[in-house]
Amino acid sequence: MQRHAFGRGEYKYLRYPLPSLVEALRRSIYPYLATIANRWCNRLREDERFPPALGTYLAKCHQERPTPLILKYEAGDYNCLHQDLYGPLVFPLQLTVLLSAAGDDFTGGEFLLVEQRPRAQSRGEVVPLRQGEAVIFPVHHRPVEGTRGAYRVTMRHGVSRLRSGRRYTLGIIFHDAA
Repeated sequence: MQRHAFGRGEYKYLRYPLPSLVEALRRSIYPYLATIANRWCNRLREDERFPPALGTYLAKCHQERPTPLILKYEAGDYNCLHQDLYGPLVFPLQLTVLLSAAGDDFTGGEFLLVEQRPRAQSRGEVVPLRQGEAVIFPVHHRPVEGTRGAYRVTMRHGVSRLRSGRRYTLGIIFHDAA
């Protein structure tokens, strides 16, 4: 992470075949997220549509490297605000599962979401998570209702600096990398 100026910490992408638990989670939650993604496309008047099954979507991607990953942070580590864009096809939602116990295993290291609003200041949110909880969030942008209909708001996510301990998370991204 540090050599790419993404922050400090370690990340390891999983390989196919994915661990069965990760594969099952990825396949089981995708249909629900595809429904939301298609609703977002409708609101934003985009032509893209996401099929109801992850396998169908991945076949459409023609990208071969899986993107689920394990992230490890230690005291002083952080993850800069970013977007997980890996190729021409990007599924609009992803999720992160906190594997460690906040307060017991680590302090600090809050999950951050920042909304970059057009012609306005950015707005940040801390998403408090307990061990085993997940957050589903936009990869790139999300629709927001304005006075003249829906418009895109750019989103970025990251992790604040860890003050102590170790923090592990599982990241599940639904589009593969080229």
